[in-house]
Amino acid sequence: MAKGDDALARKRNKVRRKRLRSGENAVSARVAAVIASKRRRKSGKRRMCEGMCFSLPTPDDPFNDRHGKKHKGEDEPTGGRDEHKRKKDWNTKKQPAGKAGASAKSKATPEREKDGAEYDRPSKFLVVCLNAIRDAVAAEDGGGGGIHDTGSWGVELWNCCSAASPSDVLDTSGECATREQTAWLVSTACDIVARKEKLGMVVSCPFLLYLVPSQAKAVQVRSVCKPLKSLGIHSVSLHPGASIEHQISGLKSCEPEFLISTPERLLELVSLKAVDISSVSMLVIDGLKCFMDLNAGDKLCSIRDAILSNPQMTVFSDPSDRSVAALATSLFRARRITRLSTNDSVISRSAFVIQNIHVCPSKEQKAPKVKEILEQILNNHARKTTKVLLVAASDHEAKDLSSSLKLQNCTVTDDSHSNSFTICSRGF
Repeated sequence: MAKGDDALARKRNKVRRKRLRSGENAVSARVAAVIASKRRRKSGKRRMCEGMCFSLPTPDDPFNDRHGKKHKGEDEPTGGRDEHKRKKDWNTKKQPAGKAGASAKSKATPEREKDGAEYDRPSKFLVVCLNAIRDAVAAEDGGGGGIHDTGSWGVELWNCCSAASPSDVLDTSGECATREQTAWLVSTACDIVARKEKLGMVVSCPFLLYLVPSQAKAVQVRSVCKPLKSLGIHSVSLHPGASIEHQISGLKSCEPEFLISTPERLLELVSLKAVDISSVSMLVIDGLKCFMDLNAGDKLCSIRDAILSNPQMTVFSDPSDRSVAALATSLFRARRITRLSTNDSVISRSAFVIQNIHVCPSKEQKAPKVKEILEQILNNHARKTTKVLLVAASDHEAKDLSSSLKLQNCTVTDDSHSNSFTICSRGF
């Protein structure tokens, strides 16, 4: 069927309009300027006057020399980002496969180094937590000024807890932790929680389990942790001073990051399945001697066995009492131990260090005597893998002792370049 005149006229008009739109001189100069400005705005390129109109001066660029554009590394306009991506893909295609991979690796390395350097020192959030505790203590009783005075001890504690392979901490400053030490400890835990969440890691609750010997100590530690609630860190105190039904209902209504408890009440709640401590990441035992005086050593071991993970432990103990060494040895497991102290006294620095003197009348009796001493050490530490460093007077004597020692359930690692060797038990 032939087309009518109206259809042909519409087709001609459509072609004419299309030709007018595509032509450069089809519109007036003003309309052409508006269209060109719109195109430049969409592509991320503007004139100087337009930059002044569409962007405001900032402290970084007071004269607007950048015309609203951002530095490299900041968010770029969509057009610039796509153009950069196309250029990068084209350069990668032109390079050989090996060179392109090496170039990408060299560009990614500074980013990783930057991310790693960000976590080699205490963060600002740690300082914010310490300041919050200091202000709360100052408003309560006028104290809190000594929190920053123990900064050297606190930084050492932070290094032990925040390292890639954290170490357990044994503090021998006194019988129990001071308020300043507690402030540094909970602030360090807050810093670790914040960094894990920043990296997208799931933080188990409770993250920190703080064991105290009495209700009074629980209230004291809870008062230190209370200012952290405004920063998103919740803490709960469990002790015999409150009814167990009230504590069960409180644990159901929230999931605290910090749990402060006495061993007896904690074991009761664990038996009732009101709280789960199997995934605790940090364990603090405040006043090991006090727990021994209350005959709570077995309860501490039971709590330690209930934690299925390998938590970082911090123990505060009286340095003058040698009877707690056996209990501390049973609590610390499969991790290196760092001893910290806020004072430089001989008693604090030499805590849990035992020195025995043995006399041999002749050189022939030296090897059997050394073997007897080593067997006694390995038998006393049969519950876990033990390492003994034996230092001889010369490399010749070290070789003789290493060849003459034949101990059961142990291996001797000899270093021929020095006058010492290591004896490692194989475990039972």
